[in-house]
Amino acid sequence: MSYIGPEEVLRKKQEYLIPCVYHFYQKPMQIVRGEMQYLYDSEGRQYLDFFSGVSVVNCGHCNPAISGPVAEQVQTLQHTSTIYLTQPIVDLAEQLAQVTPGELKRTFFCASGSEANDGAALLAKLHTKRYEFLALHNALHGRTMLTMSLTGLSMWRTEPTPAGGINFVPNAYCYRCPYGASYPECDLHCANAIETAIRTQTSLGVAAMFAEPIQGNGGMITPPPGYFQRVKEILDQYGILLIIDEVQTGFARTGKMFAIENWDVVPDILTVAKALGNGAPIGAFITTDAIAKSYTRPGASTLGGNPVSATAGLAVLDYIATENLAERAAGLGAYFKEQLVALADKHRLIGDVRGLGLMLGAELVKDKNDPAKVPAIEETDVVLEYLREHGVIIGKNGIERNVLAFQPPLIITRDDIDTVITCLDAALTKAER
Repeated sequence: MSYIGPEEVLRKKQEYLIPCVYHFYQKPMQIVRGEMQYLYDSEGRQYLDFFSGVSVVNCGHCNPAISGPVAEQVQTLQHTSTIYLTQPIVDLAEQLAQVTPGELKRTFFCASGSEANDGAALLAKLHTKRYEFLALHNALHGRTMLTMSLTGLSMWRTEPTPAGGINFVPNAYCYRCPYGASYPECDLHCANAIETAIRTQTSLGVAAMFAEPIQGNGGMITPPPGYFQRVKEILDQYGILLIIDEVQTGFARTGKMFAIENWDVVPDILTVAKALGNGAPIGAFITTDAIAKSYTRPGASTLGGNPVSATAGLAVLDYIATENLAERAAGLGAYFKEQLVALADKHRLIGDVRGLGLMLGAELVKDKNDPAKVPAIEETDVVLEYLREHGVIIGKNGIERNVLAFQPPLIITRDDIDTVITCLDAALTKAER
C-alpha cells in the first residue's frame, strides 16, 4: 500500500485542520499501522510505543481480542442511539458495576472524557442543588467550556471567558511543595488547605470537587499515602461530592482497576474514557443508586454506548481480567520504576521519578542538585527526539512540559522496558552534553 508521507500529511493538516491541533516532533512520522506494543510509519520503521496514544490502548494496538469482536459488531449493528434497546450497552453497564469500587453502579455513556466530566458536573449540581466546584492546580479535565474551566493548566485553558464558581486548591506536588514541606512531616498540609478554601473562597455552596488520582498532563503528579482519605473526610464534612477523573488512570494502568483504589477511597462519581474503548470512542460517568436518582429528566446520547463502542468496552474488560493486566502493570511498573530511579542516580537531569504501575513520570531539571529545580525544557525535547530517532515513543507533560511520560500498553515485557531504559540512558547522556 502506498502512503502520501509525512510532508503531505503536514501540508493537508496545515490547510484543512483547526490550527490548535498540534503534533509532537520536529520531523514527525506518518503512523500507518499498529500491532500490540508497536507502531509503524509510512517508511516501514517500527516504534516501541510507551505512550499508548495518551493512555488509551492499555490492551495493545489492534489486539485481535478487541478488534475481532468490534469488527463483527460493525458488520452486524453499528448504530441505533440510546433511544432504542440494544444489548451491548446494558451488558457493559453491568460489567462496570461489577468492577468499580464501593456502591458505584449506575452509568451514563457518552463519547469522550470531556463529555463524561461535563456530565458528572451536571449530575453533581442536580443532586446537591449547589453550583460551585473545587479543582486542583495542574488538573486537566477536558475541552468543553466547563471542563476547560475546571482545568488548572494554563496551556489547556483556551476559553477566554471561563465559567465562574470554580475555585482551585493546591495539589499534592511533593517534589515542588508550595509550602516547602516534606511528607510525612507536612501532615498533608495541601489536603488540609482544601478546608480553608471551602471556608474562605466559596459560598459554602460547593457541589463537588474534581480530582485525577494521578495528574497525567499535570506532570504525573502522584499524591502520597493518606492524601485522598483526608480529602474525602473534609468533603464529607461539608456535604461535597468527590468526582474522580480516571480518564487516563483507569482500567488496570496503575496496578489497580482504578487508580483511586490505591488510596482505599470510593468516590461519589467516577469518570472514565480512553482505555475503556482501547481506541474506540467512549466515555462514561458512573455513580451510586442514590445519586443517580437525581437525574430523571429525559436525556440521551446519540453516540454514547453505541453497539460498537460498547462491544469494545466489553472486550477490554474481559481481556484485562483474563490476562491479569492489573497485576501485570503492578509488577512491570515496579521494575520500570526501579530502573528509572537507577537512571536518576546516574544523570543530573532527572530530578524526580514518580507514579504508580505503568503510569510513570520523570521530571527533568537542569541540575537535580540545584535547589531551584529549574525545568529542563529544551533537554526534554532533545530526549524525545532522540528516542523517536531510535524507535521509541514516549510523551511529555507538566506545566513547563519538562516531565517525561511513560504510559505503555500493559502488555509490554521486561525486555521492552530494558530497551527503553538503554535508549533513555543514551538520550540523557546526549542531552547533558
